[in-house]
Amino acid sequence: MSSSIMRSFDVKSASDAVRLLVLGLLFGSLLSCSSGSNNSSGPTLAPVVQTALGPVQGIARNGAYEYRGMPYALAPTGNLRWALPQPVTAAWSNVFQAYDFGPACPQQARFGLTEESLNEDCLSINVSVPADIKPGERLPVFFWIHGGAFVGGSSSLYRLDKLAREGRMVVVSANYRLGALGFMPNPAFALNGYNGNYGLEDQRLAMKWVQDNIESFGGDKNNVTIAGESAGAGSTCMHLASPDQVVSQSNVQVKTLFHKAIVQSAGCLQAMPTVAAAESTLGTNVQTSLKCNEAADVLACMRSKSVAAVLDAQGSNSSGIISFSPVTGNNTVPKTFESVANVGGLVNVPMMMGGTRTELLLYMGYYWQEAIKFGPISSTVIDNWLQVFYNPPPLNGLSAIKTQYPNLTNPDGDLATETLGEVLSDYNPAIGLNNCLYLHTSDTILNGRSVNLPIYQFEFADAAAPVCGVGIAGECPPFLKNGSPVHSSELNYLFPNLSNTKAINAPDLAPASQVLANQMVAYWAKFAYTGNPNGNGLPTWVPYAGKTIPFGGSSVQLLDTNNNVRPYDSDNQHQCTAFWQGQYSGFLK
Repeated sequence: MSSSIMRSFDVKSASDAVRLLVLGLLFGSLLSCSSGSNNSSGPTLAPVVQTALGPVQGIARNGAYEYRGMPYALAPTGNLRWALPQPVTAAWSNVFQAYDFGPACPQQARFGLTEESLNEDCLSINVSVPADIKPGERLPVFFWIHGGAFVGGSSSLYRLDKLAREGRMVVVSANYRLGALGFMPNPAFALNGYNGNYGLEDQRLAMKWVQDNIESFGGDKNNVTIAGESAGAGSTCMHLASPDQVVSQSNVQVKTLFHKAIVQSAGCLQAMPTVAAAESTLGTNVQTSLKCNEAADVLACMRSKSVAAVLDAQGSNSSGIISFSPVTGNNTVPKTFESVANVGGLVNVPMMMGGTRTELLLYMGYYWQEAIKFGPISSTVIDNWLQVFYNPPPLNGLSAIKTQYPNLTNPDGDLATETLGEVLSDYNPAIGLNNCLYLHTSDTILNGRSVNLPIYQFEFADAAAPVCGVGIAGECPPFLKNGSPVHSSELNYLFPNLSNTKAINAPDLAPASQVLANQMVAYWAKFAYTGNPNGNGLPTWVPYAGKTIPFGGSSVQLLDTNNNVRPYDSDNQHQCTAFWQGQYSGFLK
C-alpha cells in the first residue's frame, strides 16, 4: 500500500502502540461517549476503532467523530488500471491515522472549482459518527455517493458532520474512479463480461466494506441508505437496476448492500449508452489519442501511459455536460433502468427522489461566462442551444417551445439565457436533469412495482440558495447573483459550507435557509431510520401519488423557506402534462 494511503500512526514506543491497540479493542466496537484522547498541541482525537484490517483513529470535529481516508481497495494502477477493484486484504498493525481525506481520483480541473488530481491511489472511504453515540448503539448508515458528471468531484468536498450529529446516523462517503479511468469501455478491457463501469464497481466494493466494518463504528449494516446527487444519483439508479449482480471478489449481491435509496437530481430513465456504442466512440477515440492503435497489446499500451496523458485524451474527446457515463449491457449493469423498472425488477426499497427547480440554470451560467467573451448573447446563440438540447425536436418544432416560453426570444440576451435555463429544467430529452423526467421516472417505478413501497418525491425551491462563489466561480451572471435553486444548490443544506472545493469554505446559509436545512436533515434522517421522512415537528410529506393523478399532481414535497414546505403541484409548475408530454410522447409516456 502506498504511503499516500497508508498513513500509520507514529507512536513513540512499543508501549504506546500497545496502549492504543488496547483502547481500540475496548472501545472500537462501542465508541464510548468520551471525547477521545486529548493532545494539547493538536486536534482532539476520536476513539480508536478496530476494523477488519486493523485499528484506526480519527479526529473529533463539530460534534462528530470523523475517520477519513481509510483504504477500501488497492490502488488501481498497473495491471489494476481498467480492471475490477481489488479489496485491501493486508492488515496493518499500527493504528491507522484516519485524520484527513484521501486524494481525489484522477480528474481535470472543472469550472474553476474542483481541482486537478493525478493520483490513482485514491480509493478511500470516510466515516462520521455522532460524538454522543452510546455504547452498543446501532445507528442507521447513510452512504453518500458524490456527484461530478462522472468525471470530477470527490468525497473530500463534503462535511459529513451535520448529517451525523443532527440526524444521528453513521455517515459514509467514498471515492471512486472517474472519467476514462472509471467509466470508459474499450474492446481491450473486456474480461468475463466486465468492460467499463469500473467506478460503479468501486462504489459496490465500498458498500461491501460497510457491510464488513460499519458495526465497529456503531452502524447498523442491516439499515443502510444509499444516496447521491447528480452523477452520484445516476450511480444509485444503476445500483437499483442491478439487483442480482455480485460485488467484485465476492458472492455478495447488490440487492443485499442497501435497504433504502435517495436519488437527488437524476432522471433514472435517461438512457445510458450501450457498451458497444461507447466503445465505438469514446473508447476508440481515447485509444487513438493515446497512440495505442497499432500496439501489439493495446491494453498494456494504454496502461503504460501517464495519468496526465489519459486525462488529456479524455479532455480532448469530451463535449457537453456529460461525456463519460455508466454504460449498459455488461456484467455491472446488464439492462437499462427502464427495462428493469417496467417489470418490477429494481431493488425493492423505499425511495426518495427529486431535484431542484431550475437545475440547468447552473449550466446556463457556465455558458454565459463563455458567451460574453464574444459579445452580447444573441438570438442565434439561443437557437443553437435549443437545437443541441432538443434533438430530436418536439412534435411541433422548436417554434412551439418559443411560443410556450416567449422570453426565449426576448431581445435582452441575459433574460433569454435565464429563460432557456428554466425551459431546460422543465424538460429536455438530452440530459436527465429535468423535473418532468423525475416525475415520469417515479411514475414508471410505481407502475412496475408489484410491492407496495413508497416513493417520496421532492423539489428544492429556495430562491436564496447560494450559487455565486459556490457553484459558479469567477464573474457571476446577473440572473444568479441573488441565488437560485440550481443544480447541486441543495447540497449546502445537507453538507455545511460546501464550496465545491476541498477548502469547504462557503459562507453559512442565511437564517431562513438554515431553518430549511435543518428540516431537510431531519427529513433525510427520518427516511434513513424508517423509510418514511415524516417526524414530529416536520410538515407532513405525503407519498408520491403516481399515475392516479397525471404526473403525481400535488403530491410532490416543496422544499422552500418561510414556512413554505408543503405538498405541491410540480406537474403544473413545469408544464409536464400541459405541454411537454404532448411534444415528447415517446419520452414521457
